[in-house]
Amino acid sequence: MLHAKGFRYRRFLNWFPMGLTYALLYMGRYNLTVSKNALGNLMTKADFGWIFGIGAVVYAISFLVNGPLVDRIGGKRGILIAAFGAGGANLAMGLYLWRVMGMEDPATAPLRLVFSLLYAINMYFQSYGAVSIVKVNAHWFHVKERGTFSGIFGVMISSGIFLAFDVSQRILESPLVAGRGFSGADATWWVFFSPAALLFLLFFVEIFMLRDRPSQAGFKDFDTADESSGEDLDARIPTRQLLRRILTHPVILTVAGIEFCTGVLRNGVMHWFPILAKEQELAGLGGQGWTFMLRHWGLLLMVAGIIGGNLAGILSDKVFQSRRAPSAGFLYASMALLILGMGFSLSQGWVLGFLVFGISICVIGTHGLLSGTATMDFGGRRGAATAVGIIDGFVYLGTAVQSFSLGWITTRNWSAWPWFLLPFALAGFFLLTRIWKAMPGGMKKRS
Repeated sequence: MLHAKGFRYRRFLNWFPMGLTYALLYMGRYNLTVSKNALGNLMTKADFGWIFGIGAVVYAISFLVNGPLVDRIGGKRGILIAAFGAGGANLAMGLYLWRVMGMEDPATAPLRLVFSLLYAINMYFQSYGAVSIVKVNAHWFHVKERGTFSGIFGVMISSGIFLAFDVSQRILESPLVAGRGFSGADATWWVFFSPAALLFLLFFVEIFMLRDRPSQAGFKDFDTADESSGEDLDARIPTRQLLRRILTHPVILTVAGIEFCTGVLRNGVMHWFPILAKEQELAGLGGQGWTFMLRHWGLLLMVAGIIGGNLAGILSDKVFQSRRAPSAGFLYASMALLILGMGFSLSQGWVLGFLVFGISICVIGTHGLLSGTATMDFGGRRGAATAVGIIDGFVYLGTAVQSFSLGWITTRNWSAWPWFLLPFALAGFFLLTRIWKAMPGGMKKRS
């Protein structure tokens, strides 16, 4: 769909700061993994599994409230709540860690308990992010553009992962942080202070830059051909009715099941590979492969996200006529084969690194296409936030399952890691075959 140059420029000014905010939310979410490796035995794998798992459950449940709420109050207010709230929670985690590291015996501090609470608060506010960004962009992008936009969404996600892993690690290694803590330890709390400061900054930028609809920026609203096509979007709809519409939509429910599997697979690789690499590096096993992958994990995930997001979006819009399932199905099938290869490569740093890089391409591309695009299509402009809330809720239920499970499994034996992941890749592919030809109502009317 063609738009005037002025509209495209204003749309860029709308989504780019919002996308940067979303990336910083990721930095303030996955910095927990970097802090775990930096803290060593002060935060065990079991502790990490519990802290992240509890946060994931809170994140998932919060969507039941925050999705319909953002559909009512608008995406701008939602993203402002996310930035300010998550910034405050990260500030609190940094302050608590500063206090713990200053204790005579930090091991006596109830780190698991306090971090579980603070990280749960962080994840509650984080849950406003995805629903808000999809809610806003549902008004600014036509269905035929949204697959390509999922590539942009994938870049946002992957740049946030880069910030969380690589930039956070560089912060730990910087002269201002390394050895600057109590008794010569690293000032690990800066892993939390940094995203907090940046989120507060973007909070003020968004107040002046972000607009929910084109009409609020001096342009005309247009029919995006999604599930809300032809409806009066200014007419209020009861929350109960909106929830019923979303929760009884067969495509949305199927996508929720697929994204549950995505939650297991994405975080089951993204968080646990660097933990394995750190253990192998400390044990002096596997040569330089582990060190390279560990040091550049965030950059590799960013590259994987850019490739996966754009591949998924271009295939969807240009090859499959804006159908999402065939593109995601191709990526899920590839993912299953790569996970199978993992089962025979756990001791080989370079080979395993190549496989998890490929899995990351597939899973980030799928997540951007389904959570970032299919939600707009089938939730429509009216129910986009509620739809992404339900679907992302399932993503993080899957995240919680893998967090609790792999925290227990990897403490005992890493060999079961890929075999735990494989059934979810097969289940996701099967569910995609059930919605292979699905298209939103507005596109059906035009066909």
